[in-house]
Amino acid sequence: MRNLKDDIRDGLSELGETVRRLRGTSDDTLLAALEAFANTDADDLALLTQLFAELRPRRGESAAVAVDRFNRMVSVLREAPVLAAQFRRHFVGFFTRRRMTPFFADSGVLPATGFFSEWSRMLGHRILPAVPDERDVKDCLHVFLNHPDDWQWLSAIPQESMMRFWQLQAPVDEMETQDWQQLIRELLDAIRLLAHRISGLGMDSALLNASTHLENFAPSFLELPSEAQHYYQSLNAHFADPAVAPDDGRHLLVLVGQCLDGLQRARRYFLSAGTSLHMTYLLTRCQQSLDRLAELVSMMNTFLQSSAVVEALLEVGAEEAGVTPGTRLLSEEARALKAWSTFVHEALVAENRRNNFADYWQRLSQLLALRVTENAAQSGEHYLCTNRREYGAMWLSAMGAGVFIGVMALLKVFAGELHAPLFMTAVLYSLIYGVGFTLIYLLGFTVATKQPAMTAQTLVGQLSNINSERPDDLTPVVDLIAAVFRSQLAAIAGNILIAFPVAILVGLGLGQWLGESPVSAEKATHLLHDLDIFGWAIPHAALAGVFLYLAGLISGYFDNRAAHNQVGPRIARLPWLTALVGDERAVRVGRYIGNHLGGMMGNFLFGCMLGSAGIVGVILGLPIDIRHIAFSSANLGYVIIGSEVIPAWQTLVWASFGVLCIGLTNLAVSFTLALRTAFRARRLQFSGARVLMRAVWQRFRESPGSFFIPPKSS
Repeated sequence: MRNLKDDIRDGLSELGETVRRLRGTSDDTLLAALEAFANTDADDLALLTQLFAELRPRRGESAAVAVDRFNRMVSVLREAPVLAAQFRRHFVGFFTRRRMTPFFADSGVLPATGFFSEWSRMLGHRILPAVPDERDVKDCLHVFLNHPDDWQWLSAIPQESMMRFWQLQAPVDEMETQDWQQLIRELLDAIRLLAHRISGLGMDSALLNASTHLENFAPSFLELPSEAQHYYQSLNAHFADPAVAPDDGRHLLVLVGQCLDGLQRARRYFLSAGTSLHMTYLLTRCQQSLDRLAELVSMMNTFLQSSAVVEALLEVGAEEAGVTPGTRLLSEEARALKAWSTFVHEALVAENRRNNFADYWQRLSQLLALRVTENAAQSGEHYLCTNRREYGAMWLSAMGAGVFIGVMALLKVFAGELHAPLFMTAVLYSLIYGVGFTLIYLLGFTVATKQPAMTAQTLVGQLSNINSERPDDLTPVVDLIAAVFRSQLAAIAGNILIAFPVAILVGLGLGQWLGESPVSAEKATHLLHDLDIFGWAIPHAALAGVFLYLAGLISGYFDNRAAHNQVGPRIARLPWLTALVGDERAVRVGRYIGNHLGGMMGNFLFGCMLGSAGIVGVILGLPIDIRHIAFSSANLGYVIIGSEVIPAWQTLVWASFGVLCIGLTNLAVSFTLALRTAFRARRLQFSGARVLMRAVWQRFRESPGSFFIPPKSS
């Protein structure tokens, strides 16, 4: 008698030419991996491990190659029903003979351990791989998806291909088998588990104490587990007796929506009150769990609707109902299959990325970015000129900063002439820059290049609230862009138009007092060389742009910390301060520090970065240094008074062009990085860039003056 394996071998031999025609080349290893599923006694985990090893792209191959192999595998299974049945028995059995509740509830959701605990786990996993629990689907996924970049080719598989695959794994006549019933039970268990978890997260004392807004939604969080239990019991009753109408989960989804609304209100509150990484983590995990709960309930309802329609068709008869089997599959059943296929596909990708350091750092940086960008956005509003009074104030503020910059540039020259040890030189440079920038900030003056890192956050915040297809929505964004442009122009002009003459006047004054120029001819030549765009001026300006961007994040971070930790009120309660200045003045001191802590720390640390960069470059033997437009303009002034012979006008024009290029690089790099961070923090994808650019160009044609001078009225 012929056994099942003989039938499969005959089927494969008949398909050989077809498969090779589809493939174009011989690939016996993939056929062998599929043929191994004929062994009814084989371990399904071992079979899947072998199969994925064949599907996975080899070294030097692209993800498209793996997608092509996947499509060939599906073609072979569709043309060999006997093999497809055996494959289905092993593949579906892999899921249903193991615990699936963690797979449904946890795949792609932040772990309960916290970011840094999870980081330690990942590091330990790299050093000494963990032993998977073969009773758990979620653990077993890492056995056959054991390459850290498997998610790349998995993500490349089209939805249509995944649908074709799952049509083979979930035919209509097998959806009522014990295996699929077990899958449904595990899905319901995951819904109950998520409901209890969300209830605990939403009632976390740290969140409730920090936000009264979330406390108002406490009843929704508390009611969620009982409603999930009711949903669970209703569906079990329906499965036991199909005559019993199942709960459609409508009320459960309403509670989920109310909980999500509470989280959004809490997030908005934390923007002004500040938050911690721990609370940001809790909010994110809670939101992910709520999204997953809604996804599972929706998928369960789709399964129920599909099952009801299919049962009705089977009772009446497809032909009598005027529906072909293909049409039936593409209607109700296809909806359920698509929901399941999409979920599993995304879960497999998420689990593979779980141990990916780069991906994990990206998720961490998103949380950190979200934590600080909103505070930076609020600061950015202060750098915008919406009327002529503010525009004039910006000019005066920038001119005041120009005076400081002219003096700071000379102090840096003096510090360099001391020829102190490298460490002490770095300290002196950092203090000159750090203290100078902090004084500029505290006195209300403006350094031009600090604006982009702040205003970018404000711009993205505006973009998140518009629909590019509605022209009226673009008007406030265009207004904002015009305000950003003229504000930045005023700040730059105010800085360089004052820093340059201040440098000349200070240099000449000191020269008269000292009897010689404070800047040597050798130093003047060096400063002039630093402005050459064919040298290192542009790369060094780009590095300064990176530091400007980091300074914006630092300011946002410390503003957040000051608000969240109530730095101002706590300073006002210092016993020694109240004894020294009295209670009322202590409150004012505390309020002032609390309101300005972010700016002070951002400016001081920005100065430290600028001051130490060049010394770090010397120590490492690398061409690392910074170029800043305002200081470059001041240095050009010192070039004039320090040179033995005043440079030719062509040289000065070329150096001025270098100053301009340095400024544009400063602004472009800091603005681009800040814009990218703001988009990532909000997970925002703006698709109307071309429409917005056309609107900006139209505004410029109609009213070019609005980009340089604000209107008379605000």
